[in-house]
Amino acid sequence: MEDFNTLLKGSAAAHGHLCPGQVVGVRMAMLGCRLVGLDNPRELPQIKQLIVYVEIDRCATDAIAYVTGVKLGRRSLKFIDNGIMAATFVNLESGKAFRIVSTETSRDLAPDYAPGIDDHHQQQLAAYIKMPDDVLFTVAPVQVDVPIHDMPGPSRFKVRCEACGAMVRDKKEVLINDRVLCRPCAYGTFHRPLDPGTHLTIA
Repeated sequence: MEDFNTLLKGSAAAHGHLCPGQVVGVRMAMLGCRLVGLDNPRELPQIKQLIVYVEIDRCATDAIAYVTGVKLGRRSLKFIDNGIMAATFVNLESGKAFRIVSTETSRDLAPDYAPGIDDHHQQQLAAYIKMPDDVLFTVAPVQVDVPIHDMPGPSRFKVRCEACGAMVRDKKEVLINDRVLCRPCAYGTFHRPLDPGTHLTIA
């Protein structure tokens, strides 16, 4: 694995800017990979051995994805919308898994690690670079039973929604009153059509 400064520079470039979240994400990813025994997760064969569950859609997640190479489209990046600055790293080959959480106390300790910096944003950034892992994070070994339908690779399961006809893959269907439904039909959607029943004709 590349060194911290190289990874941080690359991550910031991919993300669009350097921020405290990038520092946290890069360090979290480096620690997570080290704990599960992977030193080159972006390349074969290790790229097929890692799944990462992230619990927040913030800057740190982009950094984690950059360092590890995990991706939603590759099914190696899983998003659990808990709103917690945490990630769980799973080595599919060994079964080792660790959940790493960014501590809230690290924010309060930033002045201790970066004194003399008035700008709060810059102070956090500098402090997070210097903090020991056990100050910046809490770490716990965990067990993650990854179901076969959540594993990377081609889709093994698909059914058609009995209400709208959409093809639902990877066991994401819902069974309600003995009917197989997609989640939008079962629970409602995050969107609504401006003109119900019509579709845009694209020339």
